[in-house]
Amino acid sequence: MRRFSQRNSLVTLSDINITPLLDLAFVLLIIFIIISPSIKSKENHSMDLTLPKGGGPSQKIDPKDVNLVEISPQGQYSLNRQPMDLAGIERTLVATYAGNPNLIVKIRADQDGRNRDLYAIIDLCLRNGITQFSWDTAPARR
Repeated sequence: MRRFSQRNSLVTLSDINITPLLDLAFVLLIIFIIISPSIKSKENHSMDLTLPKGGGPSQKIDPKDVNLVEISPQGQYSLNRQPMDLAGIERTLVATYAGNPNLIVKIRADQDGRNRDLYAIIDLCLRNGITQFSWDTAPARR
């Protein structure tokens, strides 16, 4: 007596076991959930600041002409994501401006920071002939 499964050797299985596929999908989902906070875009900013509201769309600027100055609420400075004091920022900006007259100083200052720290950056730039500035603000609510 022959068994039913041996009657035709060319019988194909019409069932697909999707359990391994679902296992793989869940593993990938868990990996992306774990990694996603580290992928958070900071747009090359080193300080976590609360920017003041306002501003509109900015004009296109060549990234090689921009030097980013960030000011924390405690009055700490950084230039291009490197912590520096005010004198170091001045030396670097003056040297960069001598080689690139199209230098633009992009300033990111926390809305709860002290104004004197912001004015110190503006003053050192103006004393050295650097007059092009860009301000970072959070988008205004509509």
